[in-house]
Amino acid sequence: MIRRLLRSRTLNHYLRDPSAVLGSFLLLVLLVGAVFAPWIAPQNPYDPKVLTLQDSLLPPIWMEGGRAPYLLGTDDQGRDILSTILYGCRTSFLVAFSVILIAGTAGSLIGLLAAYYGGVLDAVTMRLADTMFSFSTTLIAMLLLGIFKGGGIPLVILAIVLTDWVRYARTMRGSALAVKQEDYVQAARAVGASNFRIMFRHIIPNAIPPILVVAAVDFGAVVMLEATLSFLGVGVPINKPSLGMMISQGKRFIYAGKWWLVVFPGSALISIVLGVNLLADWLREEINPRLRKR
Repeated sequence: MIRRLLRSRTLNHYLRDPSAVLGSFLLLVLLVGAVFAPWIAPQNPYDPKVLTLQDSLLPPIWMEGGRAPYLLGTDDQGRDILSTILYGCRTSFLVAFSVILIAGTAGSLIGLLAAYYGGVLDAVTMRLADTMFSFSTTLIAMLLLGIFKGGGIPLVILAIVLTDWVRYARTMRGSALAVKQEDYVQAARAVGASNFRIMFRHIIPNAIPPILVVAAVDFGAVVMLEATLSFLGVGVPINKPSLGMMISQGKRFIYAGKWWLVVFPGSALISIVLGVNLLADWLREEINPRLRKR
């Protein structure tokens, strides 16, 4: 099996694409750091027992005044910047994976049912999707989070899912409508296959590739949206780590020369989004050979 994988066309194309490899590297480094943050991070930045204001606003270790173990310096509360970034990445990945899993599953199922049964179900579903799509995801999330304050990460996920399912539903509907007309689907219907078997055995496996591309692109968008909401003060609670909140709090000191409070968490956020987008471009070209670089 390993030999077959090493000889696969997909792996060969992946290894020959420097941008895809770079994107994977960026994501892997940040994901590993986020998962193993309790063991890698020099401190738990949200444990008040280890924080002291005497260590506040220390510069990175290579600058005058910096000291170990604060490799990237500290913030105004004495929290290690590197540790806070690792814990903040955990929040970003948790929100992004949860939103894609929930919105992707629900939206894909809605789009599949609408495409397969058509009629009134299709019309009502797509009009609802069009209505939700006309509203800004950021504004709806801000409204919901503003009403239900203190909901934490689950409420942030729910606020984003409320509008994010639409893109999956529309994509799955268009893909399923095309697959629905294929001869093998008509043959399965002719021999008496149940609707459930036709949808989940024949339509979904052949309609899922565009959903994977949407999910890959959506991952970076959700990470950025969560950071935006936290930056505006309506995202995750202040006692939870977030890259957006780090940037929001650090911008107050940017004119005082404390650039590391914004630059380092901003770089981590950009790295996540860049890595996902590079992988999404490769996946889009891999699924659609006509887009492949020559």
